[in-house]
Amino acid sequence: MHLPDGGLLVDDDGLISWCGPWAERPEGTTAVVVVDHHGSFVLPGFVDAHLHFPQLHVLDSRGGGQLLEWLDRVVFPAEARFEDVEYARSAAAHFCRQLATMGTTTSLVLGSQFPHAQQSLTDAAQRTGLRMITGRTTMTVGPASANALLTSESDAIALVRDEIQRGHPLDPTERASALQQVAVIPRFALSVTARTLRALGELYDEYRADGVYFSSHLSENNRPGDGEVASVLAAYGVRRYLDVFDGKFLADSAAGGPSLLGRRTVLAHGVHCMPAELERLAESGSALAHCPVSQQFLGSGTMPWRATTASGVTVAIGSDVAAGDEWFIPRVLNACFKVHHSESGDASMALNAADLLFAATNAGARALDLEDRIGNFDVGKEADLVVIDPDRCPELAELLDGRDPRPDPATDGEALLFAVLMATRETGLAEAYVRGRRLDTDVREFANA
Repeated sequence: MHLPDGGLLVDDDGLISWCGPWAERPEGTTAVVVVDHHGSFVLPGFVDAHLHFPQLHVLDSRGGGQLLEWLDRVVFPAEARFEDVEYARSAAAHFCRQLATMGTTTSLVLGSQFPHAQQSLTDAAQRTGLRMITGRTTMTVGPASANALLTSESDAIALVRDEIQRGHPLDPTERASALQQVAVIPRFALSVTARTLRALGELYDEYRADGVYFSSHLSENNRPGDGEVASVLAAYGVRRYLDVFDGKFLADSAAGGPSLLGRRTVLAHGVHCMPAELERLAESGSALAHCPVSQQFLGSGTMPWRATTASGVTVAIGSDVAAGDEWFIPRVLNACFKVHHSESGDASMALNAADLLFAATNAGARALDLEDRIGNFDVGKEADLVVIDPDRCPELAELLDGRDPRPDPATDGEALLFAVLMATRETGLAEAYVRGRRLDTDVREFANA
Protein backbone atom coordinates (compact mmCIF):
# COMPACT_ATOMS: atom_id res chain seq x y z
CA MET A 1 0.00 0.00 0.00
CA HIS A 2 1.43 3.38 -1.06
CA LEU A 3 0.34 6.38 1.01
CA PRO A 4 1.76 9.59 -0.51
CA ASP A 5 0.98 11.50 2.69
CA GLY A 6 0.71 8.75 5.26
CA GLY A 7 1.11 8.48 8.97
CA LEU A 8 1.83 5.96 11.70
CA LEU A 9 0.72 6.14 15.31
CA VAL A 10 2.95 4.30 17.74
CA ASP A 11 1.89 3.74 21.34
CA ASP A 12 4.04 3.86 24.46
CA ASP A 13 4.87 0.16 24.09
CA GLY A 14 6.26 0.67 20.61
CA LEU A 15 3.27 -0.93 18.88
CA ILE A 16 1.53 0.42 15.78
CA SER A 17 -1.93 1.62 16.77
CA TRP A 18 -2.92 3.18 13.44
CA CYS A 19 -1.63 3.48 9.87
CA GLY A 20 -3.28 5.45 7.08
CA PRO A 21 -3.56 8.76 5.25
CA TRP A 22 -2.43 11.57 7.56
CA ALA A 23 -5.57 13.57 6.82
CA GLU A 24 -7.64 10.71 8.24
CA ARG A 25 -5.70 10.30 11.47
CA PRO A 26 -7.76 9.59 14.59
CA GLU A 27 -8.97 12.41 16.76
CA GLY A 28 -6.72 13.34 19.65
CA THR A 29 -3.42 12.86 17.82
CA THR A 30 -2.59 16.55 18.19
CA ALA A 31 -1.50 15.74 21.73
CA VAL A 32 1.15 13.20 20.71
CA VAL A 33 4.73 13.80 19.65
CA VAL A 34 4.86 14.21 15.87
CA VAL A 35 7.99 13.26 13.92
CA ASP A 36 7.67 14.86 10.49
CA HIS A 37 9.23 13.05 7.54
CA HIS A 38 7.56 14.86 4.66
CA GLY A 39 9.52 14.21 1.47
CA SER A 40 10.92 10.94 2.80
CA PHE A 41 9.88 7.32 2.41
CA VAL A 42 8.98 5.25 5.46
CA LEU A 43 9.39 1.50 5.00
CA PRO A 44 9.33 -1.51 7.35
CA GLY A 45 12.69 -2.23 8.96
CA PHE A 46 15.02 -4.39 6.90
CA VAL A 47 15.54 -8.03 7.91
CA ASP A 48 18.92 -9.59 7.12
CA ALA A 49 18.45 -13.35 7.38
CA HIS A 50 22.12 -14.30 7.08
CA LEU A 51 25.41 -12.59 7.91
CA HIS A 52 28.61 -13.31 9.85
CA PHE A 53 29.80 -11.28 12.85
CA PRO A 54 33.47 -12.47 12.89
CA GLN A 55 33.88 -11.71 9.17
CA LEU A 56 33.44 -8.00 9.82
CA HIS A 57 36.89 -7.04 8.55
CA VAL A 58 37.28 -9.28 5.50
CA LEU A 59 34.80 -7.76 3.06
CA ASP A 60 36.26 -7.66 -0.45
CA SER A 61 39.10 -10.02 0.46
CA ARG A 62 40.25 -12.13 -2.45
CA GLY A 63 40.65 -15.78 -1.58
CA GLY A 64 41.98 -16.87 -4.96
CA GLY A 65 39.19 -19.37 -5.52
CA GLN A 66 35.63 -20.25 -4.65
CA LEU A 67 33.95 -21.04 -1.33
CA LEU A 68 36.29 -23.62 0.20
CA GLU A 69 39.46 -21.73 -0.76
CA TRP A 70 38.01 -18.48 0.56
CA LEU A 71 37.21 -20.08 3.91
CA ASP A 72 40.67 -21.58 4.20
CA ARG A 73 42.70 -18.57 3.10
CA VAL A 74 40.61 -15.66 4.37
CA VAL A 75 37.79 -16.51 6.76
CA PHE A 76 39.26 -18.97 9.24
CA PRO A 77 42.35 -16.83 10.01
CA ALA A 78 40.14 -13.74 10.36
CA GLU A 79 37.71 -15.44 12.73
CA ALA A 80 40.60 -16.64 14.91
CA ARG A 81 41.40 -12.98 15.74
CA PHE A 82 38.25 -12.87 17.88
CA GLU A 83 40.07 -14.85 20.56
CA ASP A 84 41.45 -11.45 21.59
CA VAL A 85 38.98 -10.01 24.11
CA GLU A 86 39.51 -6.33 23.29
CA TYR A 87 39.46 -6.91 19.55
CA ALA A 88 36.19 -8.82 19.86
CA ARG A 89 34.60 -6.10 22.02
CA SER A 90 35.54 -3.35 19.58
CA ALA A 91 34.37 -5.40 16.61
CA ALA A 92 31.02 -6.11 18.26
CA ALA A 93 30.36 -2.41 18.80
CA HIS A 94 31.25 -1.61 15.20
CA PHE A 95 29.20 -4.50 13.83
CA CYS A 96 26.03 -3.49 15.65
CA ARG A 97 26.38 0.17 14.84
CA GLN A 98 26.94 -0.76 11.21
CA LEU A 99 23.64 -2.65 11.20
CA ALA A 100 21.88 0.34 12.72
CA THR A 101 23.45 2.66 10.14
CA MET A 102 22.13 0.43 7.35
CA GLY A 103 18.60 0.15 8.72
CA THR A 104 18.95 -3.57 9.42
CA THR A 105 16.59 -3.66 12.35
CA THR A 106 16.44 -7.48 12.57
CA SER A 107 19.18 -9.97 11.76
CA LEU A 108 20.16 -13.62 12.03
CA VAL A 109 23.87 -13.50 12.77
CA LEU A 110 26.35 -16.36 12.64
CA GLY A 111 28.54 -15.61 15.60
CA SER A 112 32.04 -16.18 16.88
CA GLN A 113 33.37 -19.42 18.27
CA PHE A 114 34.59 -17.60 21.37
CA PRO A 115 32.07 -17.09 24.22
CA HIS A 116 33.48 -13.70 25.25
CA ALA A 117 33.03 -12.44 21.66
CA GLN A 118 29.43 -13.64 21.61
CA GLN A 119 28.75 -11.91 24.91
CA SER A 120 30.22 -8.71 23.48
CA LEU A 121 27.95 -9.03 20.44
CA THR A 122 24.86 -9.53 22.58
CA ASP A 123 25.78 -6.61 24.83
CA ALA A 124 26.35 -4.35 21.83
CA ALA A 125 23.04 -5.37 20.23
CA GLN A 126 21.22 -4.53 23.47
CA ARG A 127 22.92 -1.14 23.76
CA THR A 128 22.16 -0.30 20.14
CA GLY A 129 18.56 -1.48 20.43
CA LEU A 130 18.74 -4.02 17.62
CA ARG A 131 16.58 -7.09 17.19
CA MET A 132 19.05 -9.96 16.75
CA ILE A 133 19.17 -13.75 16.70
CA THR A 134 22.68 -15.15 17.00
CA GLY A 135 24.65 -18.21 18.04
CA ARG A 136 28.25 -19.39 18.12
CA THR A 137 29.39 -20.95 14.85
CA THR A 138 30.15 -24.53 15.85
CA MET A 139 33.12 -26.33 14.28
CA THR A 140 34.48 -29.69 15.42
CA VAL A 141 36.50 -30.54 12.29
CA GLY A 142 38.28 -28.46 9.69
CA PRO A 143 41.58 -27.68 7.94
CA ALA A 144 44.72 -26.52 9.72
CA SER A 145 43.76 -22.87 9.14
CA ALA A 146 40.72 -23.44 11.39
CA ASN A 147 42.54 -25.05 14.32
CA ALA A 148 41.93 -22.10 16.64
CA LEU A 149 38.19 -22.36 15.97
CA LEU A 150 37.72 -26.08 16.65
CA THR A 151 36.43 -27.69 19.81
CA SER A 152 35.82 -31.27 20.85
CA GLU A 153 32.29 -32.51 20.28
CA SER A 154 31.55 -32.58 24.00
CA ASP A 155 32.83 -29.02 24.44
CA ALA A 156 30.82 -27.86 21.44
CA ILE A 157 27.58 -29.11 22.94
CA ALA A 158 28.41 -27.67 26.35
CA LEU A 159 29.15 -24.26 24.83
CA VAL A 160 25.92 -24.19 22.82
CA ARG A 161 23.88 -25.28 25.84
CA ASP A 162 25.47 -22.58 27.97
CA GLU A 163 24.76 -19.94 25.33
CA ILE A 164 21.10 -20.96 25.19
CA GLN A 165 20.70 -20.97 28.94
CA ARG A 166 22.40 -17.60 29.37
CA GLY A 167 21.19 -15.75 26.30
CA HIS A 168 17.85 -17.15 25.17
CA PRO A 169 14.54 -16.14 26.80
CA LEU A 170 13.25 -19.53 27.91
CA ASP A 171 10.23 -18.05 29.66
CA PRO A 172 7.38 -17.67 27.11
CA THR A 173 6.25 -14.31 28.47
CA GLU A 174 9.77 -12.92 28.32
CA ARG A 175 10.30 -14.38 24.86
CA ALA A 176 7.18 -12.65 23.50
CA SER A 177 8.90 -9.29 23.88
CA ALA A 178 12.60 -10.22 23.68
CA LEU A 179 14.81 -8.49 21.15
CA GLN A 180 17.71 -10.96 21.42
CA GLN A 181 17.42 -14.73 20.95
CA VAL A 182 19.78 -17.65 20.31
CA ALA A 183 20.33 -20.03 17.39
CA VAL A 184 22.10 -23.39 17.14
CA ILE A 185 24.56 -22.98 14.25
CA PRO A 186 26.95 -25.58 12.87
CA ARG A 187 28.92 -23.66 10.22
CA PHE A 188 28.13 -26.16 7.48
CA ALA A 189 28.16 -29.90 6.97
CA LEU A 190 31.93 -30.11 6.42
CA SER A 191 32.65 -28.39 9.77
CA VAL A 192 31.03 -31.06 11.90
CA THR A 193 30.74 -34.85 12.03
CA ALA A 194 27.81 -37.23 12.17
CA ARG A 195 28.40 -37.52 15.90
CA THR A 196 28.24 -33.72 16.28
CA LEU A 197 25.04 -33.55 14.23
CA ARG A 198 23.39 -36.21 16.37
CA ALA A 199 24.35 -34.39 19.57
CA LEU A 200 23.22 -31.01 18.21
CA GLY A 201 19.93 -32.55 17.11
CA GLU A 202 19.33 -34.00 20.56
CA LEU A 203 20.21 -30.66 22.17
CA TYR A 204 17.99 -28.76 19.77
CA ASP A 205 15.09 -31.08 20.52
CA GLU A 206 15.42 -30.09 24.18
CA TYR A 207 14.95 -26.41 23.36
CA ARG A 208 12.97 -26.37 20.12
CA ALA A 209 9.70 -25.68 21.96
CA ASP A 210 11.41 -22.75 23.71
CA GLY A 211 11.80 -20.89 20.42
CA VAL A 212 15.49 -21.57 19.83
CA TYR A 213 16.53 -21.20 16.19
CA PHE A 214 18.64 -23.34 13.88
CA SER A 215 20.77 -22.08 11.01
CA SER A 216 23.56 -23.25 8.72
CA HIS A 217 24.58 -23.25 5.05
CA LEU A 218 23.08 -25.44 2.33
CA SER A 219 24.18 -26.24 -1.23
CA GLU A 220 26.10 -23.04 -1.80
CA ASN A 221 28.87 -24.14 -4.16
CA ASN A 222 28.74 -26.94 -6.71
CA ARG A 223 32.09 -26.77 -8.47
CA PRO A 224 32.50 -30.15 -10.22
CA GLY A 225 34.58 -32.70 -8.38
CA ASP A 226 35.73 -30.86 -5.26
CA GLY A 227 33.15 -28.18 -4.53
CA GLU A 228 31.07 -27.95 -1.38
CA VAL A 229 28.13 -30.07 -2.51
CA ALA A 230 30.29 -32.86 -3.92
CA SER A 231 32.48 -32.84 -0.81
CA VAL A 232 29.46 -33.12 1.52
CA LEU A 233 27.99 -36.02 -0.45
CA ALA A 234 31.34 -37.79 -0.37
CA ALA A 235 32.07 -37.11 3.31
CA TYR A 236 28.71 -38.38 4.55
CA GLY A 237 27.76 -40.81 1.79
CA VAL A 238 24.30 -39.22 1.60
CA ARG A 239 22.07 -38.91 -1.46
CA ARG A 240 21.18 -35.26 -0.89
CA TYR A 241 22.90 -32.43 0.96
CA LEU A 242 19.73 -31.57 2.89
CA ASP A 243 19.64 -35.07 4.40
CA VAL A 244 22.57 -34.07 6.61
CA PHE A 245 20.33 -31.58 8.44
CA ASP A 246 17.25 -33.78 8.25
CA GLY A 247 18.64 -36.43 10.61
CA LYS A 248 19.59 -38.74 7.70
CA PHE A 249 23.33 -38.18 7.84
CA LEU A 250 24.49 -41.82 7.80
CA ALA A 251 25.59 -43.71 4.69
CA ASP A 252 22.98 -43.84 1.92
CA SER A 253 20.94 -41.23 3.86
CA ALA A 254 20.06 -43.60 6.67
CA ALA A 255 18.56 -42.04 9.80
CA GLY A 256 21.12 -41.18 12.44
CA GLY A 257 19.46 -38.65 14.73
CA PRO A 258 16.79 -35.97 15.09
CA SER A 259 15.96 -33.69 12.18
CA LEU A 260 17.05 -30.07 12.47
CA LEU A 261 14.46 -28.84 9.98
CA GLY A 262 11.24 -27.06 10.85
CA ARG A 263 9.85 -23.75 11.98
CA ARG A 264 12.65 -21.30 12.89
CA THR A 265 15.20 -23.17 10.72
CA VAL A 266 16.90 -20.87 8.22
CA LEU A 267 19.45 -22.30 5.79
CA ALA A 268 21.56 -19.98 3.67
CA HIS A 269 21.91 -20.10 -0.11
CA GLY A 270 20.19 -23.21 -1.50
CA VAL A 271 21.73 -22.42 -4.89
CA HIS A 272 21.94 -26.03 -6.05
CA CYS A 273 19.02 -27.72 -4.30
CA MET A 274 17.31 -30.67 -5.94
CA PRO A 275 13.51 -30.47 -6.39
CA ALA A 276 13.06 -33.05 -3.63
CA GLU A 277 15.11 -30.88 -1.27
CA LEU A 278 12.97 -27.84 -1.97
CA GLU A 279 9.86 -29.93 -1.40
CA ARG A 280 11.21 -31.12 1.94
CA LEU A 281 12.15 -27.59 3.02
CA ALA A 282 8.64 -26.38 2.24
CA GLU A 283 6.99 -29.37 3.89
CA SER A 284 9.01 -28.90 7.09
CA GLY A 285 8.42 -25.14 7.28
CA SER A 286 12.13 -24.37 6.93
CA ALA A 287 13.26 -21.22 5.12
CA LEU A 288 16.09 -20.18 2.83
CA ALA A 289 18.20 -17.04 3.16
CA HIS A 290 18.96 -15.90 -0.38
CA CYS A 291 22.32 -14.11 -0.68
CA PRO A 292 22.72 -12.94 -4.29
CA VAL A 293 25.72 -10.66 -3.67
CA SER A 294 27.90 -13.31 -2.04
CA GLN A 295 26.87 -15.88 -4.62
CA GLN A 296 28.25 -13.56 -7.27
CA PHE A 297 31.39 -12.75 -5.29
CA LEU A 298 32.34 -16.41 -4.81
CA GLY A 299 31.14 -17.62 -8.21
CA SER A 300 28.65 -19.95 -6.57
CA GLY A 301 25.89 -19.53 -9.15
CA THR A 302 22.37 -18.18 -8.81
CA MET A 303 19.60 -19.58 -6.66
CA PRO A 304 16.76 -20.25 -9.15
CA TRP A 305 14.15 -17.81 -7.91
CA ARG A 306 11.19 -19.03 -9.91
CA ALA A 307 11.64 -22.72 -9.07
CA THR A 308 12.52 -22.10 -5.42
CA THR A 309 9.58 -19.85 -4.62
CA ALA A 310 7.20 -22.05 -6.62
CA SER A 311 8.11 -24.91 -4.28
CA GLY A 312 6.53 -23.02 -1.39
CA VAL A 313 9.77 -22.33 0.48
CA THR A 314 9.95 -18.97 2.25
CA VAL A 315 12.83 -17.02 0.69
CA ALA A 316 14.26 -14.17 2.75
CA ILE A 317 17.15 -11.87 1.86
CA GLY A 318 20.62 -12.14 3.39
CA SER A 319 23.64 -9.90 2.89
CA ASP A 320 26.06 -12.71 3.82
CA VAL A 321 28.63 -10.23 5.02
CA ALA A 322 31.53 -10.81 4.36
CA ALA A 323 31.37 -12.89 1.18
CA GLY A 324 28.62 -10.42 0.47
CA ASP A 325 30.21 -6.99 0.33
CA GLU A 326 26.98 -4.98 0.64
CA TRP A 327 25.56 -4.26 4.10
CA PHE A 328 22.70 -2.12 2.86
CA ILE A 329 19.72 -4.34 2.08
CA PRO A 330 18.43 -2.21 -0.86
CA ARG A 331 21.80 -2.79 -2.55
CA VAL A 332 21.33 -6.52 -2.01
CA LEU A 333 17.86 -6.20 -3.55
CA ASN A 334 19.41 -4.36 -6.49
CA ALA A 335 21.66 -7.37 -7.09
CA CYS A 336 18.74 -9.72 -6.53
CA PHE A 337 16.72 -8.10 -9.33
CA LYS A 338 19.64 -8.20 -11.75
CA VAL A 339 20.74 -11.79 -11.21
CA HIS A 340 17.22 -13.20 -11.57
CA HIS A 341 16.42 -11.06 -14.59
CA SER A 342 19.59 -12.55 -16.09
CA GLU A 343 18.71 -16.20 -15.46
CA SER A 344 18.50 -18.25 -18.64
CA GLY A 345 15.34 -18.92 -20.61
CA ASP A 346 12.13 -19.60 -18.74
CA ALA A 347 13.94 -19.25 -15.39
CA SER A 348 14.33 -15.51 -15.94
CA MET A 349 12.23 -13.41 -13.58
CA ALA A 350 11.90 -9.62 -13.48
CA LEU A 351 10.94 -9.20 -9.85
CA ASN A 352 8.59 -6.32 -9.09
CA ALA A 353 8.98 -3.83 -6.25
CA ALA A 354 6.50 -5.63 -3.99
CA ASP A 355 8.38 -8.93 -4.34
CA LEU A 356 11.68 -7.26 -3.53
CA LEU A 357 10.39 -5.35 -0.50
CA PHE A 358 8.59 -8.46 0.77
CA ALA A 359 11.81 -10.50 0.57
CA ALA A 360 13.61 -7.90 2.68
CA THR A 361 10.88 -7.42 5.29
CA ASN A 362 7.90 -9.71 5.75
CA ALA A 363 9.58 -12.82 4.29
CA GLY A 364 12.43 -12.33 6.73
CA ALA A 365 9.95 -11.95 9.57
CA ARG A 366 8.21 -15.15 8.44
CA ALA A 367 11.49 -17.07 8.17
CA LEU A 368 12.38 -15.98 11.71
CA ASP A 369 8.92 -16.79 13.08
CA LEU A 370 8.37 -13.13 13.90
CA GLU A 371 5.63 -12.39 11.40
CA ASP A 372 3.16 -11.69 14.19
CA ARG A 373 5.47 -8.97 15.53
CA ILE A 374 7.26 -7.29 12.59
CA GLY A 375 7.50 -7.15 8.80
CA ASN A 376 4.87 -4.56 7.85
CA PHE A 377 2.74 -1.78 9.30
CA ASP A 378 -0.28 -3.79 10.40
CA VAL A 379 -1.93 -2.47 13.55
CA GLY A 380 -0.63 -4.29 16.61
CA LYS A 381 2.79 -5.02 15.22
CA GLU A 382 5.96 -3.57 16.69
CA ALA A 383 7.10 -0.34 15.05
CA ASP A 384 10.28 -1.42 13.27
CA LEU A 385 10.83 1.02 10.43
CA VAL A 386 13.35 2.91 8.35
CA VAL A 387 13.22 6.40 6.86
CA ILE A 388 14.76 7.01 3.43
CA ASP A 389 15.43 10.69 2.73
CA PRO A 390 16.22 11.50 -0.94
CA ASP A 391 17.90 14.74 0.10
CA ARG A 392 20.64 12.65 1.70
CA CYS A 393 21.16 10.56 -1.44
CA PRO A 394 21.97 12.53 -4.62
CA GLU A 395 21.56 9.45 -6.84
CA LEU A 396 17.99 8.96 -5.66
CA ALA A 397 17.11 12.66 -5.53
CA GLU A 398 18.18 13.22 -9.13
CA LEU A 399 16.23 10.20 -10.30
CA LEU A 400 13.06 11.29 -8.53
CA ASP A 401 13.36 14.90 -9.68
CA GLY A 402 13.41 13.83 -13.33
CA ARG A 403 10.86 11.09 -13.00
CA ASP A 404 7.67 11.17 -15.12
CA PRO A 405 4.79 10.00 -12.87
CA ARG A 406 2.44 7.39 -14.31
CA PRO A 407 -1.25 8.25 -14.62
CA ASP A 408 -2.52 5.24 -12.67
CA PRO A 409 -1.82 5.74 -8.92
CA ALA A 410 -1.30 2.03 -8.24
CA THR A 411 1.13 1.61 -11.12
CA ASP A 412 2.91 4.82 -10.18
CA GLY A 413 3.28 3.69 -6.58
CA GLU A 414 4.91 0.44 -7.68
CA ALA A 415 7.25 2.27 -10.05
CA LEU A 416 8.18 4.76 -7.32
CA LEU A 417 8.96 1.98 -4.83
CA PHE A 418 11.04 0.15 -7.43
CA ALA A 419 13.09 3.31 -8.04
CA VAL A 420 13.60 3.85 -4.31
CA LEU A 421 14.74 0.25 -3.69
CA MET A 422 17.04 0.15 -6.70
CA ALA A 423 18.61 3.61 -6.49
CA THR A 424 18.96 4.32 -2.76
CA ARG A 425 22.44 4.20 -1.25
CA GLU A 426 23.16 3.92 2.44
CA THR A 427 23.61 7.68 2.73
CA GLY A 428 19.85 7.96 2.15
CA LEU A 429 18.99 6.25 5.42
CA ALA A 430 17.92 9.04 7.77
CA GLU A 431 16.60 7.07 10.74
CA ALA A 432 15.82 3.54 11.87
CA TYR A 433 13.52 2.40 14.65
CA VAL A 434 13.02 -0.85 16.56
CA ARG A 435 9.81 -1.13 18.54
CA GLY A 436 9.28 2.60 18.22
CA ARG A 437 12.74 3.45 19.59
CA ARG A 438 15.06 5.38 17.34
CA LEU A 439 18.43 3.74 16.77
CA ASP A 440 21.52 5.92 16.84
CA THR A 441 22.75 6.02 13.24
CA ASP A 442 25.23 8.90 13.40
CA VAL A 443 28.23 7.57 11.47
CA ARG A 444 30.50 10.21 12.97
CA GLU A 445 29.91 8.72 16.41
CA PHE A 446 30.56 5.18 15.16
CA ALA A 447 34.06 6.11 14.15
CA ASN A 448 34.83 7.09 17.75
CA ALA A 449 33.53 3.88 19.33
